Amino acid sequence: MEQFFGEGFDDLDELIRQFENMKAGRSHDFLDEDSFEQIIDYFDDQDELRKALQAAELAVEQFPFSTLLLLKKADLLIEAKHYQEALGLLEKADAFDPGDIYLYILKTDAYLGLGRSKEAEAIFEESLLRFSGEDKTDLLLELADVYDDWEEFDKVFDCLKLALENDPVNEEALHKICFWAEFTGRMAESIDLHNKIVNEHPYNELAWFNLGSAYQELKLYEKSIDAYQYSIAINDKFEYAYRNMADAYIRLRKYSIAIETLQHQQEIAKPDEVIFEAIGYCYERQRKYDQARYNYRKAYHINPNDDRLYFRIGRTYMLEMQWDQAVRYITTAQKLNAKSNEYCLALGECYLQLDSYKEALAQLLEAVHLRPSSSRSRLYFIRGLYLGHYWEEALIQLTLAENETGDKPGYHYYRCAVLLALGRNKEAILQLETALHAAPRQLKRLLELNPAILQHSGIVDVLARYHGKK
Repeated sequence: MEQFFGEGFDDLDELIRQFENMKAGRSHDFLDEDSFEQIIDYFDDQDELRKALQAAELAVEQFPFSTLLLLKKADLLIEAKHYQEALGLLEKADAFDPGDIYLYILKTDAYLGLGRSKEAEAIFEESLLRFSGEDKTDLLLELADVYDDWEEFDKVFDCLKLALENDPVNEEALHKICFWAEFTGRMAESIDLHNKIVNEHPYNELAWFNLGSAYQELKLYEKSIDAYQYSIAINDKFEYAYRNMADAYIRLRKYSIAIETLQHQQEIAKPDEVIFEAIGYCYERQRKYDQARYNYRKAYHINPNDDRLYFRIGRTYMLEMQWDQAVRYITTAQKLNAKSNEYCLALGECYLQLDSYKEALAQLLEAVHLRPSSSRSRLYFIRGLYLGHYWEEALIQLTLAENETGDKPGYHYYRCAVLLALGRNKEAILQLETALHAAPRQLKRLLELNPAILQHSGIVDVLARYHGKK
């Protein structure tokens, strides 16, 4: 008995040594089922599938009637994509112990691996009839993972829904289904399910949170806030409920309440750049730019490599028309992320406002290079050329833009302005007529480019005729 229960035998290293001796045909201590299980699990955890399979093979030879070892080997065969061989072992295990949950899980996995979805579905249905209570919940949670592996995402949701119908307060299922409801777009089902749960278990904070999340995905923000408030009333330290509720308030443009909610969240959690950024955004939307910048700076002190935070500060300076300060921060953002089209466009606008046309056009041209298929980038660049009086080049770029991105009404409005600047009035009027016919609401593009265009008699006549026809 000493050799079985001695201190050395409990050591995993000793077990592995005895196993290696056994493989090599050398003298070795007796290895029981539990020992083989530990050895198989060790190699599997180390991602040594070949050795794990060798151990499983020897284990099944030694203990051919062990359901546990048969299932272990079948599991490894499935991992190695030997699905048919795995099914053969599972049939043997079924004869010994047909009531083992993992038998059904592995059979489903193997049939899915073979592309035999009908057999997999039959096993699934059979398992639902065979098991009940906690066993059924465990089975469904395991099957959810199997279906996830095979990218059968609706079946993942089905399993989690059934698990919660069987055990409405199961934390694992409640945690997982929130994501899968969103991923599969099955919000209405999630709402029905969680309404039933909270009616039966009104003090379950996770169920209320999931209900709020489902309403939020459907943009029913008032209802989502109500659900989150219940969740927080049950657990006033539920961090993610505060986050989501603040987001719902932001969507409703209730920025002051969103700030209060986020600040309360900060009291119960460690400093988080996402929260500081969200508070900064709320202040920015309220046009309280100093407070917005204060929070954005708090955020980048936590994460100094987040280029977006520097850009957000730069944008607040742009909104205040402090162009030099804006350039400073957006340049920092661009150094951290040189591939951002948005940063180039913003810097181009700042330099235009500073009458630094050379720097502006360099940034706007880079924006075009970064996103050549973007008509927005093309229009920004052409606008820069127009404001810098590079009118001939602007015409060339308009043709290039149309060739690259297709015919856009904005191009006709801009071509009208450029042709007027070149004194080609008849051509300009034809371009305006084409633009008005295609997109009359985009007339503001032309007026923003040069409001003085309205003083041109030919343009006024075209606009009068157009409005007269309306």
